[in-house]
Amino acid sequence: MQLIQQNPDIHAYLASSEVIDHWHPLVQETADALWVATGDAYSYAEAAFEFVRDTIPHSADSGDPRVSWRASDVLGTRNGICYAKSHALVALLRAQGIPAGLCYQLLGDDDGSNAVIHGLVALRLPGGERWARVDPRGNKPGVDARFSLDVERLAFPVRPELGEVDHPEVYAAPHPATLKVLRESADRSELWRNLPTSL
Repeated sequence: MQLIQQNPDIHAYLASSEVIDHWHPLVQETADALWVATGDAYSYAEAAFEFVRDTIPHSADSGDPRVSWRASDVLGTRNGICYAKSHALVALLRAQGIPAGLCYQLLGDDDGSNAVIHGLVALRLPGGERWARVDPRGNKPGVDARFSLDVERLAFPVRPELGEVDHPEVYAAPHPATLKVLRESADRSELWRNLPTSL
């Protein structure tokens, strides 16, 4: 799939914000520690992906009722759903000068019902010609997402025959529909009831 850069200015994909707060000391400390252990952009990006995928449990897997949405809070609480984990990975990538944005899929149950928006990340290594998607959601039985810039290894390949959709846009900021539900939900059960069904 050809990814579409929603904002033509590549600098938008390096910017800090209230959500992608890569200026925050915890994000900076985490990024610096990962960089020291790697030392080049590709190795760092892979390490940051694996850090978010493996050390921050998806709250649906862990049962954690807290809702985090700011990148620094995701790192601090070690908790979040796909949108929140994507915010954390984007912040870590941007903290080391790697353009990164947010992507979305519409995914449903095995019969196509209960479709909701799923969040993931696109990155573009310095000197790279194209965006590549990765999914830091977190692996579990039946889910095996990997860091791969050539062939996508996402948590959930879409099934068009069930009405699932890969949205091609790479957003510089979280989509308003996903951010709204994160910010307005008191706990994960409320969040789960209100997940967006479209962008």
